Amino acid sequence: MGLFRLSLSLAGGALLAMAALAPGFAAPIKNVVIVHGALADGAGWRKVHDLLRDKGYRVTVVQPPMTSLKDDVDAARRILDLQDGPSVLVGHSYGGMVVTQAGSAENVAGLVYIAAFQPDEGENLLDLAGRMPPATTGIKATPDGYLYLDPKVYPADFAADVPLAEATFMAHSQVLPAKASFEARITQPAWKTRKNWALIATEDRAINPDLMRMMAKRAGSTAIEVKSSHAPFLSQPEAVAGLIETAANALAQ
Repeated sequence: MGLFRLSLSLAGGALLAMAALAPGFAAPIKNVVIVHGALADGAGWRKVHDLLRDKGYRVTVVQPPMTSLKDDVDAARRILDLQDGPSVLVGHSYGGMVVTQAGSAENVAGLVYIAAFQPDEGENLLDLAGRMPPATTGIKATPDGYLYLDPKVYPADFAADVPLAEATFMAHSQVLPAKASFEARITQPAWKTRKNWALIATEDRAINPDLMRMMAKRAGSTAIEVKSSHAPFLSQPEAVAGLIETAANALAQ
């Protein structure tokens, strides 16, 4: 397991709201639903999937269409509706936007953010990314309004601690999100009514780590810091799976 530092950043007001509004689940939580981020697909989560499956969890990876935030939220809720019992809902990068909006579903016990955006009501991804110096300048747009990360900088900016051959393949198989997805605003932040955890990737060059720290503190997240690129699900799968398991165990108490 990669080295990581546990840093508790719980906000008292947020915790009171969660305790008052969040549903309670006494039985063990064994469903994990993962929403991958933009510029990579769900296949990269195989290592985390297998680690959790070996521990007895039922893991499903959502493959959102990346055509709009609404479409992506609908895709996540469609998978949540198929679960038998409560779920831990996990989001990476832009997937954090999705789980923040989708996570108010009744069968969502808690949220886990992995190197992800944690927006508040009325915010969109572009708002948040613009608050601090950009971690990458390689984002480009197609003529019809879809975004991609320049393959020339993808390995260094997205997956610097992943083997170069794998990172290069990811650069040439990336999922392009609609720019409109990044412009859509959150209307119902689930972290205000759900306990949540956050993994901050300290070597991230896609999201500024200081921005992740700010968002986690604001959301009352239980946060850990992992020395990782923007792809800890590939480079630090044990840390990622461990945080998800920690959340599932805590939510069942």
